[in-house]
Amino acid sequence: MLYRELGKTGYKASLLGMGCMRLPYIDSSDMTKGVDREKAYEMIQYAVDHGINYFDSAQGYHNGDSEAVLGEALDNAKIRDKVWITTKHPFWAKSEPDQIRKNLESTLKKLRTDHLDTLLMHGIGPGNWNDILEWDIWSIFEKFKSEGLINHIGFSYHGNYDHFKEVVNHYPWELCLVMHNLLDVDREVTAKGIQLASDLGVAVTIMEPLRGGGLSNAPKVVAEVYDGYSVKRCPSEWAFRYLANMQGVNSIVSGMSNIDQLKENLAIFSGDDLIPGCVSQAEHDIINAARKAYQSIVTIPCTTCNYCLPCPQGVAIPTAFSLYNDGNRFEFYDQVRRSYMFNRRGGRGAEKCNECGECIKKCPQNINIPEQLKVAHEMLKNWEE
Repeated sequence: MLYRELGKTGYKASLLGMGCMRLPYIDSSDMTKGVDREKAYEMIQYAVDHGINYFDSAQGYHNGDSEAVLGEALDNAKIRDKVWITTKHPFWAKSEPDQIRKNLESTLKKLRTDHLDTLLMHGIGPGNWNDILEWDIWSIFEKFKSEGLINHIGFSYHGNYDHFKEVVNHYPWELCLVMHNLLDVDREVTAKGIQLASDLGVAVTIMEPLRGGGLSNAPKVVAEVYDGYSVKRCPSEWAFRYLANMQGVNSIVSGMSNIDQLKENLAIFSGDDLIPGCVSQAEHDIINAARKAYQSIVTIPCTTCNYCLPCPQGVAIPTAFSLYNDGNRFEFYDQVRRSYMFNRRGGRGAEKCNECGECIKKCPQNINIPEQLKVAHEMLKNWEE
């Protein structure tokens, strides 16, 4: 396992971090039955035994059970002192100081520890930034830090580079968790944002390196691109190498759902060449060609321009189309269906469409949106947990 300095924290984190949002379920067809604790314990122990020392969780993962499972596994094996734990305070939870303290106390109890290595403000983005500024959560986090309850303050982020630049410059953060992968190079923070954070001394950890598992699957047109290169690698290795090549990346956090996925990822990260600059020009050409091949597999010609919004019924139209297209692009449907489940729970699912036709008038691509929403909904609807 390779290790990189975690920004200005003084800690050397494993390049492969373990995300605890996709722990194994007792029954993958019925997520309501919860996490398979024995399998999760085995995975966490195996990860630590093979060099992973960075773990990422959040209060909301697995309906609030992720932190508890991680804490139990580390406590049972007496290995808490061997790992770095990052977890998150959700901005959508009540943000009064007393409630934030109660949330932290609950998290510490679940994790069976007296402190967190990092506490992140969860899911900062353009839509909630003004509220976060008004709440002045930093002063609350700093008090926790002075009491020894947390060691470092950070944030996880979903949004564009311009807004990320404002956020990362607002406070002397010590760590950020951002989305980046070989497909989404022009979305979210981008490589430019990762370099900016690194230049500021902020540790950068990566979420969704495999796009929810999608990039571990290569449909035919992508497989043909990869097969054209002299060195044979699985799709996951290409995705991980793309990120490992970046100077500003400190740890790549991957959610793994079974021991085989963990072993496969560990094998990829066991080499000594996953260092900044490890990707040659020829390999960059392959990655760029693979990206174009993925992008060619789009069923609904939505460009996410958002002209169709706001929908009078509250349907998140571009999101539904994007998830549908990703399912077809990756030939992998679990993650997109899970994401769509949260849209439905939030009242933004396509089943709310009443075919008023307002969106059709606004769409520059001339998509029959109500009809295509039916198609997307039919493919995405079958996920519950």
